[in-house]
Amino acid sequence: MSISLLLLPLAVASVAAVHAATDRDAEGRTICQVRTRMRDETLLAAALRDTGAVVGVEGQTLAATWAGVRADFQRGADDIWTAHLTGDVDDARAAAIVQAVDAAYGRQVQRAVLDRLRAQAPAAGLRLESEQVTEDDSVRLVFAVEGRTA
Repeated sequence: MSISLLLLPLAVASVAAVHAATDRDAEGRTICQVRTRMRDETLLAAALRDTGAVVGVEGQTLAATWAGVRADFQRGADDIWTAHLTGDVDDARAAAIVQAVDAAYGRQVQRAVLDRLRAQAPAAGLRLESEQVTEDDSVRLVFAVEGRTA
């Protein structure tokens, strides 16, 4: 007997942007605020690095900087991150950054799930027989159930 799991990046990724607003600061720079459902700080930091950001923690703020753009991520009372983008950013660039971070976060979540599946499979009586990554970055794992015949 075998079990196949198909993990799609879009299926395991958090919803990218549930709310966005733009404004201008005192110097006329565009400020975009984006609320995300990304919950894991470690995975979010790794996703930001995957997009080429320099990431640091400043108090309760996870700060990410790209060429000319800074994003300050803060967690709200609802445990949802809010990102404030400032600098050389307009609506199109803000959307592109958020989409890139969301895709990178989805890949980080997928990696974490795969690592857990691989680590926990033996305790569940499963043996990984094969693993395949498809063109769309979906991952197919085939497990054999130990001690059973097909």
